[in-house]
Order: sequence, then C-alpha cells, then structure tokens
Amino acid sequence: MVSLIEVQRQAIIEAIRNINPPNTWRCVVMDEVSYKLTMNVMEEHNILDEKVSEVRKIEEKRVPQPMECIYILTPVEHIVRCLLSDFERPKPRYSGAHLLWTSELDNRFRQMIIDSPTRQFIRGERVLSVDFYPRESHLFTIREPTSFFNLYHPECRSLVSSHLRELARKVVCVCGALGEYPTIRYFRPPSHMLHEARVLSEILAKNVQDELDTFAKNHPDFPPQSNRPRGVLFIVDRSMDLYAPFLHEFTYQAMAHDLLPIKEGDKITYKVDITTATGETEQKEMAITDDDQVWVANRHQHMKDTIERLMADFQKFLGDNKNFVDSQSSTSLYAIRDMMASLPQYQGQKDMYSLHLTMAQECMGQFEKKKLPEIALLEQSLSTGLDENGRPPRDAASDLVRLLDDPALGPAERLRLIAIYLLYKDGLLDGDIQKLIRHSGLRRQDEMVIRSLDMLGARVSKPLKDPTPNRNRSRKPKSPQQDEEGNDFSRYTTVLKQMLEDHVKGVLDPQAFPYIKPELVPTGIGNSLDSGYQASLRSAKPTWAKSRLSVVEPRQRVIVFMAGGATLSEARACYEISKSSVRDVFLGTSHILTPDRFLTQLKALKDGREKLGLPADAPRKEVPRHLLEPDPVPKPTPPPAQARPPPAAAQAAPIPKPPVKEMGGLKVHHQPNRPYYEEDKK
Repeated sequence: MVSLIEVQRQAIIEAIRNINPPNTWRCVVMDEVSYKLTMNVMEEHNILDEKVSEVRKIEEKRVPQPMECIYILTPVEHIVRCLLSDFERPKPRYSGAHLLWTSELDNRFRQMIIDSPTRQFIRGERVLSVDFYPRESHLFTIREPTSFFNLYHPECRSLVSSHLRELARKVVCVCGALGEYPTIRYFRPPSHMLHEARVLSEILAKNVQDELDTFAKNHPDFPPQSNRPRGVLFIVDRSMDLYAPFLHEFTYQAMAHDLLPIKEGDKITYKVDITTATGETEQKEMAITDDDQVWVANRHQHMKDTIERLMADFQKFLGDNKNFVDSQSSTSLYAIRDMMASLPQYQGQKDMYSLHLTMAQECMGQFEKKKLPEIALLEQSLSTGLDENGRPPRDAASDLVRLLDDPALGPAERLRLIAIYLLYKDGLLDGDIQKLIRHSGLRRQDEMVIRSLDMLGARVSKPLKDPTPNRNRSRKPKSPQQDEEGNDFSRYTTVLKQMLEDHVKGVLDPQAFPYIKPELVPTGIGNSLDSGYQASLRSAKPTWAKSRLSVVEPRQRVIVFMAGGATLSEARACYEISKSSVRDVFLGTSHILTPDRFLTQLKALKDGREKLGLPADAPRKEVPRHLLEPDPVPKPTPPPAQARPPPAAAQAAPIPKPPVKEMGGLKVHHQPNRPYYEEDKK
C-alpha cells in the first residue's frame, strides 16, 4: 500500500536530485515551517547525501556562498521577502536560486519576484505539494489545533472564510502529492441541525474544488496517466459525529493516547524506564513512529490481544537470542553486555518491546483503577441506543448517577459521561444540567463544556414540555460476534466508518453526501463510478465486464478530510476499510483529537478570543533585520612584519676557567654519619 510518508519523502529528495546540472554541489535553505515539514519525513543527513554542502534556515544570518542554492520555501509574504533580500544587495548571497515551493505560489508573490533583481538569478522553479504533515502511512494533519476555534468560536466569524481557503490549499497539496484529481463529496447536516457552522463542509468542499481546478490548469501534466479508478474526496467536519471524541476506546493506540501522558510535538514520544547495555536503568523518551514495527502491527488491536501478542513476540525474541540471555551462565551476562555494545540494533529492539509492554500494562492498570468496564458499558448503550443485549437501555439515568457517585471516576470521566448522556437524550432541562454538574462535584467552568456543544449542532437544553421528538435516532450497533471477547465495549460504529462502508457498497445517500459537481456523475449508475466499480476516467482499457475491483488491479484512493479535528478511532476505521475493500483510504484533519483535548477546546469556546492564541492574532511576521543589513566587510589582512636585523653581537666575555685546583682537595664518600664532602686537611 502507498504511504504518505514515503510519497512526501520521495517528492523532496527527487526534486533535489533532478536539478540540473547533476552532480553539482549546492546548499539548501529552508524556512522554519518547510524545515519542520521536511524533517517530519526524513533526517537532515538524507538531504546532505544529495551533494548538499549544508542546510540552513532562511531566517538565519548567512554569509555569501560561491554556489547555487536550493530554496525549499513556504509561499507566504515574509518568506518571499526573505528570499528577495538574498539577492537585492551589492553582493548576492548565492550565484543562483532553484525554487521549490511547498504549495502553489500566490500570483501577488510571484509578481514581487518578477519585479525584483532576484528574477535574473532564478535557475528553476517547482511546486512540491508537500504542505501537510504525514503522521502515519494513511493519516495526515496540518498541525493546527486552533483551526477548531476558527471554525466554531463565535468571535472568529471574520476568520472563517480565509481559514477555509487555507485548509483547501493544504487538501489540494495532498491530492497533488498522490496524483489524484478526485470527485468531491461533502457532509450535509440533517435539517434539524441549525447551528451556524452547518455549512462549513459545503463551503470548504467548494473551495477545494476551485483550488483543485486551478492547480490542474497550472500543471498540464496533472493528473498523471494511470489506470487506477478515479479517486474520491470526502469533506466532512467534526459536527458529523459528536459521540466519537467522548467515548473510551480499547484498542491499543486510542487507549494509550487517552490514558497515558504521551507527548505530541514534532515527534510523538513517551518516557519509559529502559535497562541499558551496562545493566543500569535510565528514563528514556522514545519516539512512536511508523518505523516502529511493533507499534504498527499492534496499534489497532484490542488491548487484551495486544498484550498477549507482545508477550508472545517478546518471548520468541528472547528465544531466538537465547545464547545471549542464558541466565544460568554467569559468563553469558558479559556476553549480553558486549553484544549490546557491538550490536545497537539488539538494544533498540529490546527497548522497543520494553516500551510497548510498559505502555500496555499501564493502560490496563488504568482500565481497572478507573472502572472503565462499567463506564464503557453505559457509554456504548447511550451512543448506540441499545444495551449489550440488543434492547433499549432501561435505567440509563440511574446508571449514570451511580457512576457519578463513584470516587474512582475523575472529573474528566464524569464530564464525558454527562456529555454522552445529553447527546443520547437530545438535550436536557437547564435545571437537570446544573444538578448533574453539582452532583458530580464539577466546577462552573466544566459546565461550559456541555453548553458549548450547541455550537457543533447538538441540542443542549430544551423546555419541560417539548413537542419535538428525539432527533437522535437509535444508532446501528455492530453485529455481536460470539468469538469476539470485549465486543460489548466497542459496539459503536463511527459515522465516518458507516459513510465509507456505504460508499464501498455504492449505496451512500447523495442527499446526506452531495457531489460538488453532480454533472460529472453519469446518471443511472448510482454511486458505482464513485465507489470504484467502473473504469478510471484516465484508463483506455474497457472494463465493462468487471463488477468489482480485484486484488491485482490498482487500488482506488479515497481521501477523507475532517475539519475541526479527528479521532484515532476514525483513523483506525480508514485502515479497516482499506484492508476489507481493496482501496487506499486516507484520513486528514487539522489535528488529532484525544478526549482531553476535545474537552479543553469545548471549554475554550466560551472564552474570549484574546485567550485562544490564534495565529491570526499574532504579530505580523517581518523579515529579520539582520537579513537587510550589509554583509560585514572583511578586514584587510595586515602586511607581514618585516624581519628586524639581529642586534650587533656583543663582545664575547671571557669564559672563566674551572676551579680545578680549589676542588682538588675535596673527597666524596657515602658514610651516613659523615658529611657528604670534606676538605683535605693537608
């Protein structure tokens, strides 16, 4: 299967490698953002291996170099001005410039370059379409958690239009990187959802279509020739499924991110105690990436299955290396230490197993401590509308109050339960909301989490005599399987997975998920073209006799972009559909939502805009002053000091004669009771 990480890595490396003339030493200059994009998929040495002398950042102070420079830049105004400053000076910093943009360059910025002296130094230009962060092989983000506020915060209405255009450009980058010119469908909320943000998906989808058409117009070779069925792009937003971010998940990846202090930054890391090659224990921050095969193999497994598999694999690993781990031999301990020192991959593999065994065991400790089995049963009953026996829950309110009284539940667990109960009831009386908050021992600001759900389309409060029927229809649970232990905790199927399953079957409702360009969909075949049953529009081979994709055919690519944040359970659904349907399904979003982050962001929807830390409210970035200063004039080399003539040799003084006569009377002996020497008394 194709990997977004590898696609982006190859795009950057091939662009550097194909610059003419080949086999020429050059330097590479990036900006702060493009450097993060690049280092997300490779190490700096991968670039240096391509006849690159050094990698620098354009914001840094740099001395002129007598060589050409490869610029990998983000197309924003202050970065373009930094580029211009390198050549608008008496002595340009480089002899030529090869421009590689992370996304399409705006015409206004292009004109700035054309009108400047920089133009004569440009040797080539190319758009890489890499302005996104692959997090996994089929999952990407744009690393912008504040996107949630831009879309849903009532004080950010003025930012919505520009932010949606920016999101559209990044989505088009993914399409460009994959070589896909997909048909576009979007989520249309039901008529009863009347929240202000209900048109987000439609507007974003239209912006993506416009940007995609422009991209195709500017790049005549897009899309590349392929016999792959035409791809599909779904544009949805967080309001499509409000249950998923609140529910406890019991697959390894989702559970670990929910319960453990996993750190998310440029890398995803977790601190764990590791036994070193010398036998000492030290705390180590270990990265969790797609290069970790243990993680990739287990992250979507149920936690119970994960622990059993980790234990079995670790025992097999020790068995395969039993000549190094024979505890009955004292000399083998030294052999282990020597081997670890000489074979670092052995220590790395051992550390990898230690990391995941520790994480899995700590998750299970939290599972028992927080009484998650009882919580999960109630969550699943409320979210699906059916209990584990397939009947509507009878005493949901009393079960809720009983759990809220349990001291084992922390504030976050109680708040999540109240939110799920509110969604299940399709709103509560204002008095009941306040009673539940007080009964749970929660604070006033915690109530803001519940109140903020109305901005995402949920009905929060309703009058005592409300004639409106419950808008939350009973959710269709997964069919219970007798051989699947723990199925009672995972009966809920995300809306995203239901959408993908219906798409694969060709029965996805065109009213709930309309096309941006319905005129491109042939009439009379339903969704069959869209779902990949028919031939690609780019293929000249007739495939009228085939009713479905076969394993040997190129896989159709389905891209889902969820504005406002996506959950790891939704990411898992994309992998599951990829495996079961012979398709490549990719999920993209502004940021990954864990339950704690979702609670925090919902609470902040009631804060003032000044507290949100939005990039749009940050001071405008300018060209660093040192880039505009003239290069320091090198100091002239002082002439070599003239050799001074040696001073006239002074008249040599007469050499005194040794006192032979005076020393002749001395006798030397070694008797201890006598002086070291004595004079002759003659």
